[in-house]
Amino acid sequence: MVDYIADHSAAREFAELATELHDTNTVEETVEAVVQFALRAVNVEHAGVVLATRDTIEISAVSDPLLDDIYRAKIAHGEGPLLDALRSQTIVQITDVATEPDKPWRAMLLEHGIRSILHLPLGASERTIGVLSLYCETPNAFSEDEIAVGDILARHASLAVASARHEETLAKAIDARKAVGMAMGMLMLKYDLDEPRAFAVLQRYSQDHNRKLRVVAQEVIDTRKLPT
Repeated sequence: MVDYIADHSAAREFAELATELHDTNTVEETVEAVVQFALRAVNVEHAGVVLATRDTIEISAVSDPLLDDIYRAKIAHGEGPLLDALRSQTIVQITDVATEPDKPWRAMLLEHGIRSILHLPLGASERTIGVLSLYCETPNAFSEDEIAVGDILARHASLAVASARHEETLAKAIDARKAVGMAMGMLMLKYDLDEPRAFAVLQRYSQDHNRKLRVVAQEVIDTRKLPT
């Protein structure tokens, strides 16, 4: 009976998380919601999310400022459990930081009393887009059940982050088209150009100055003239 009640409670919490993530509008809001839920769903003191793009790894959300420095040290070092989880797409657990090899980030973790860590990869379309990390102040903190809960949370987060990124990309594309259309209209009025020629002018400036078309268009809108 107790197990049933616990399972029912967990299911309700994840249903609430799904609704909360659905209501977020940006990637920033999404990862913040994931971090705050992780603190409630798993018995940990700290949580954070890093997201990866093709060229960079960025710190996207942390429950405490102290994690910023820890993340930066791990990323700058270029190797370690966090990056192992990101690259291998597998869960990486540190049962006791005190027994880990002496790396630049190890002393920082111990200084803040962090002993156990769980790195959970966030995946989408067969690639890793980030890592959810859970930090606990006691060694051997994560039971099989807690790892399973963390894994489910990471799967929810993966879908939500991928969806939020897609929505942001669409929004930027729509804004870019609007800017280009407005800039073309201004050029057509000012220089008596037809639509194809106005677009060709913007495109030529974009290519000649190695700047994105939407950036050139926005400058035309802001300055009411062609870029110098």
